[in-house]
Amino acid sequence: MNAPRQVAIVTGSATGVGAATALMLAQRGFDVVVNYSRSEEEARETQRSCEAAGAATLLVRGDVSSDADCVGLVRQTVERWGRIDTLVNNAGISVFAEAAAWDALDASTFARIMGVNVVGAFQMIRACLPHLKGSRGNVVNVSSIAGSLGIGSSVPYIASKGALNSMTLHMARTLAPDVRVNAVCPGLITTRWFVDGVGQAGFEKTRAAYEAMAPLGVACTPQDVAEAIVWLIHARTVSGELVQLDSGMHLGGRAAPLIQR
Repeated sequence: MNAPRQVAIVTGSATGVGAATALMLAQRGFDVVVNYSRSEEEARETQRSCEAAGAATLLVRGDVSSDADCVGLVRQTVERWGRIDTLVNNAGISVFAEAAAWDALDASTFARIMGVNVVGAFQMIRACLPHLKGSRGNVVNVSSIAGSLGIGSSVPYIASKGALNSMTLHMARTLAPDVRVNAVCPGLITTRWFVDGVGQAGFEKTRAAYEAMAPLGVACTPQDVAEAIVWLIHARTVSGELVQLDSGMHLGGRAAPLIQR
């Protein structure tokens, strides 16, 4: 008798890193929950791609900053498959504002970014935890070098990723040996999300500046990040790691603002 297929929830999987991760997991034998908050058309395209790769899928709309939405997402997953093996906390937001642009950074903006990027990840882990313990599963948080190097799109985003990194380490300790918890920390990723934030010209300038500073001279693609996530999912002796996917920026790239206007 064949073993049951493993089940992964990927938050924010309509586009970019989340979509690439969902598809890669589908190609490797997982059934996949595709989650979105606004981009329904793109989420359905991700769902179709995963099904074409042989996966059973579940499409769930939900905002991870809402605890009720997180609980509902997990409930629907368990009702469908009866198990959860992997949680990828990919959903994230930012504003694109340089450190001195204080007028763009009020308390409500700060709270919204922390609510999705940190509280949302916590709420998803809490909701999934009984099922992850049952499967001896794992969590991969999608963080950023912003949390390690203090550079990025805005102060709230940088702070949120620093908090996510610390939470990853804490949960890796406290949830062992039942559940492994790791994070990936990409540098600049060539996604529509970034282009939408700063415009095409701003993105090209930022990419050129990043690649000039990074020792390896390249930015990440969504597929690069997805490959690292999938590797961590299968790495049964790895927990509490913050994997830097930054082309070596942490080795000594100049810690200068990367948003070029």
